Amino acid sequence: MRLIIKNNYDECSLWAANYVAYSIKSFHPTPKKPFVLGLCTGSTPLGMYQELIKMHKRGKLSFANVVTFNMDEYIGLGPKDEQSYHYFMHHNFFDHIDIPKGNIHLLNGLTKDYVKECQHYEELIKGYDKINLFIGGVGSDGHIAFNEPGSSLSSRTRVKTLTNETIEANSRFFNNDKSKVPTSVLTVGIGTITDADEVMILATGDKKARAIHHAVEGSINHMWPISILQMHQHSIIVCDDSATNELKADTVRYFKDIENKLCPSQK
Repeated sequence: MRLIIKNNYDECSLWAANYVAYSIKSFHPTPKKPFVLGLCTGSTPLGMYQELIKMHKRGKLSFANVVTFNMDEYIGLGPKDEQSYHYFMHHNFFDHIDIPKGNIHLLNGLTKDYVKECQHYEELIKGYDKINLFIGGVGSDGHIAFNEPGSSLSSRTRVKTLTNETIEANSRFFNNDKSKVPTSVLTVGIGTITDADEVMILATGDKKARAIHHAVEGSINHMWPISILQMHQHSIIVCDDSATNELKADTVRYFKDIENKLCPSQK
């Protein structure tokens, strides 16, 4: 595991965007061999998306040969609903880059057959062999995608019911009205995420500190889904100083020291 500790949100966003750009460019994607990118929603990745858009507009990064799979979608919300993740991704990212529409994959929250939709999503991913880099956030309770505490660490794409804590956290996108937040979602599983070649989790703010503690210093436990990153050969957590508040001082010093010793090509 790599733990990247930056001073603030903006520095985390820039580091993450640079890593995405580096990963795509070094892969040398083609139409027959695209780079497959897993993406997430929420407030945390917005800065990263803005930096990636800037790179594209400057002519430094193309998404023409990139295929994307998003983590999740609310059940009952259509693509035109402003609170849907379809809308979020197009409004905040896809509409500003050169990715072909056929390369974008999102779960259908209006499907009448949840099982079929989830199986189809898994089959689509397998059709590209695997996801090269999966980017996600983490909840204060340690959930990744919508894999709430107690989720199977080998789970696949499926329907999940949201906890009150997650509904409370997401109500900020619904005018702080919890009653408007959908209570169930379609989400990729933890096994789906960890099948990726690399997994990068973004976490900023002191509300994420407990989750980062369990991810880095705790035991692997389904009550803290993010802890599964300890089992992944190429996992990265990008966080700010506030998100390390519950880590031991020695742990923070260790990871900062490791990053300082890396050569430029490794960074």
